[in-house]
Amino acid sequence: MTKTPSGLAKRRYLALFFPWLPAERFARTALRPPDAPLAFSAKQRGALCLVRVDPAARAAGLTPGMPLADARARVPELIVVPHDPAADHAWLDRLAFGCGRYTPLVALDAPDGLILDIAGAEHLFGGEDGLAADAERRLARLGLTVRSAFGPTADAARALARHQTRPAPDEAQAIRRLPVAALELDPEATTALVRAGLKTIGDLASRPMANIAARFGAGAASALRRILGDAPSPLDPRIAPPPVAVERRFAEPLGSTAHAVQVLVELAGEAIDALAVRGKGGRHFRATFFRSDGLARGIEVETGHPTRDAGLVMRLFAERMDSLADPLDPGFGFDMIRLAVPRLEALGASQLKLEGGAVRAAAMDELIDRMTTRLGRGRVRRLRGADTHIPEQAQLALPAIDAPPPAPWPAPGEPPTRPFHLFDPPQPIEVIAEVPDGPPHQFRWRRAVHAVRRYEGPERIAAEWWRRRDNGGLTRDYYRVEDVQGRRYWLFRHGLYDERADPRWYIHGLFA
Repeated sequence: MTKTPSGLAKRRYLALFFPWLPAERFARTALRPPDAPLAFSAKQRGALCLVRVDPAARAAGLTPGMPLADARARVPELIVVPHDPAADHAWLDRLAFGCGRYTPLVALDAPDGLILDIAGAEHLFGGEDGLAADAERRLARLGLTVRSAFGPTADAARALARHQTRPAPDEAQAIRRLPVAALELDPEATTALVRAGLKTIGDLASRPMANIAARFGAGAASALRRILGDAPSPLDPRIAPPPVAVERRFAEPLGSTAHAVQVLVELAGEAIDALAVRGKGGRHFRATFFRSDGLARGIEVETGHPTRDAGLVMRLFAERMDSLADPLDPGFGFDMIRLAVPRLEALGASQLKLEGGAVRAAAMDELIDRMTTRLGRGRVRRLRGADTHIPEQAQLALPAIDAPPPAPWPAPGEPPTRPFHLFDPPQPIEVIAEVPDGPPHQFRWRRAVHAVRRYEGPERIAAEWWRRRDNGGLTRDYYRVEDVQGRRYWLFRHGLYDERADPRWYIHGLFA
């Protein structure tokens, strides 16, 4: 990593541009005649037009934006498939995940590029040229055409990868040779620059910045400053760098999944040691298996409480691997394995209780972790009390692995004031009651008439003041009633007569 005169680390960026990404992604999943031109179409302004083309279609004179009817008339053998930007984005994201072997700071440059912050990582590959050669070799194995370029800023590297047509003595000269289209302004601004005789970045850079902003807009001046390195062009990585990460690289790829898991056990021990030094425990562990063909596979586990137990972490990884619908496949072998701990929390020393209560709690926590790992974080839930008087909102079902230990629930009275079974939503009923605010004497529910023998209430629950202000929340009068057959219900009148002319009645729950 080089240093600036001020002593700060100088950033270096690698941009990867895939000019034929949709076609080469489609070629991996579908069979077609090898020499047939391929194009992707989508509806634009009410008509089908070409969105992307492959090299054969481009050689035949087809370009994006051309109407599909004109393209078919010009190239009858053209193969046309619907444009699928979601599939292209997923494939690009998978490529970005694989490029994590070079640096954790990988950003998507959608729809067909990646940008890597490689400061401090190039020495692992013998320099920048070695890193770029390794990336291009692995991507070529996947059938991808790639153009790469380095730059002092993300915008400069991106512009060089996409617009550089011939080599230059140095990066600064190469950037100044780029066409003004590399600024990627709107078409009107680009046309205005060319008409003014400013055809390259160098032409534009020789003019005072204030004049450029006044004549062509602040956007042109800002883009120029970013591409020249005079203004920051921050990178937005797809995954934030983890606070703790350990990895192992192999001169010869590992062809056995069992061997890779054994290496993961060793990495877990190293990660636990790093957590102990920090006085922290891990809540989220991510193992990434990098294949020699350039792709990578990630497996993640979470725990409900911070831990430094390597055995627990490996048991969770074993649960996750056993439940994978698509088993871990080494392909041509794993040449790198990384274990990251993205989420840390403080973890101090603890002492076991004499009666073993802490042991039982730890066993329950481990059971929740294992069930969540196997079934999914949304499948195992725990009820947590909420600070509200509205009955159906008094508890929340949250993922058990995220929810803190539940607060003590209020002890039920004798008889209980709340039923154990609530209807969600409450079910409407027809009631004969005293007006304006009297108790119910009879109600019809599910086509059956129930005569009320006893009742308790009302228990008046008003709407929250902020809901009452926003949408006119209504007051509820709850009654615990018992019919002539001894069955007990929880009913409420929704609204007072001074709030609405015809208050409705609902049954909210059943007492056991």
